[in-house]
Amino acid sequence: MLLDAIVLAGGRSSRLSGEPKAQLLWHGATLLQNTVGASLQVGARRVVVVGPDAPDAPGRDARVRFTREDPPFGGPAAAIGAGMRALDEQQSPAADVVLVLACDMPEVARAVSALAESLPLAGSDGVLLLDSSGMRQPLAAVYGRPALADAVAGLRASGTLDGASMRALISSLDLRELADTAGSTRDVDTWADAADFGIVNAEHTPSTDEQRSRT
Repeated sequence: MLLDAIVLAGGRSSRLSGEPKAQLLWHGATLLQNTVGASLQVGARRVVVVGPDAPDAPGRDARVRFTREDPPFGGPAAAIGAGMRALDEQQSPAADVVLVLACDMPEVARAVSALAESLPLAGSDGVLLLDSSGMRQPLAAVYGRPALADAVAGLRASGTLDGASMRALISSLDLRELADTAGSTRDVDTWADAADFGIVNAEHTPSTDEQRSRT
């Protein structure tokens, strides 16, 4: 089974004062390096990062490519559309499945391992993880490539891909759900979240509200 990956790394990081999540350091590597590395570790042939080019990303070889949605900051559905287009432009057989990940989950390697173990898709359009609250995590998922391509094409044809939510993108897909019992989909949205993972920024002092949210 051929596996490709799309990593979303182009958000505004508005709750991190604009500090790019992809470049936050965790255990000596950026969150982007961590996510791309996890994808390659489970056998992804190609990884498309949708976001600003990062010279320090792992690999920096034919397996890793950067692209952007047009216009930038068009949301996750548009970013996945850009990622799929970049995969289609590469001269190799189409993958059977596409791993889709946000770059802001420090413990993503465990999520990726769980998703890889869920393959093959066995008739469904994909598998996504459920976080500890039971919420679906469509940016921690594997999708059948034809099903994901059709979903992107449908929104693009209707002129609604730019700005569309992940819920809109996957609404027609038959997806299996897998509980994230390891908490591997916990993400970094705020500096309080970052501090919980031991991620610090010397230029940022948590506000009183941020400190209170951790207690």
